[in-house]
Amino acid sequence: MEEIFVKKAEFSIARQFLLGFLAGVYIAFGAQAANVAGASVSQAQSLISGLIFPAGLIFVVIAGAELFTGNCLMITALLKKKISLSQLLRSWIVVYAGNLAGGIFIAWLISGQLSVPLREYTMKIALNKSSLSFSDAFIRGILCNWLVCLAVFMSFKASDTAGKILVLFFPVWLFVASGFEHSVANMYYIPAGIFAHANIGWDALLRNLIPVTLGNIVGGAGFVGIFYFFA
Repeated sequence: MEEIFVKKAEFSIARQFLLGFLAGVYIAFGAQAANVAGASVSQAQSLISGLIFPAGLIFVVIAGAELFTGNCLMITALLKKKISLSQLLRSWIVVYAGNLAGGIFIAWLISGQLSVPLREYTMKIALNKSSLSFSDAFIRGILCNWLVCLAVFMSFKASDTAGKILVLFFPVWLFVASGFEHSVANMYYIPAGIFAHANIGWDALLRNLIPVTLGNIVGGAGFVGIFYFFA
């Protein structure tokens, strides 16, 4: 402990402030989710959804797949001059397109299997997401991918599969329970609502994805990748 504390004392003022800022943010994320849990019984839906949703990111990390939001952390390789800007943008664009195709594909496959209650709930989610203002969707996108990229970042510190699953779980649960916006998840949610005959068109997907994607880039590349690069 003493050796660790000596190192901490030798940090530059800038590094101490950056890491202190991040600690304040992380505690606030936990406090925000605790508020959601304690606000009312009606929040139980989001809390239960948050318990299930982390499976998606666990599949990506453990099985091996390319996720646009997680790949926002590639900004660190660019800052280290290990990759070029063109390589970064090519990866983001191609993976984003693949994520979009995968989301729409599953939404289409499942569309004929929806029970009446599930169909109504699917339409409700799509309508809610398509009705967000640009600024609201953008900010929710920042907060979401801050947590997602934090989960991916922490997973590199885990030495085994069980450890990776554990550190991936909680940040994703927090973002779902808090109602933040994930661009790749919305590539399923909104098309699923469209296929379920929600009163929206395909332009609703574009209206949502533009601000959410920009927010995801700021949250992941900026507040996780760039912050830890400078810290």
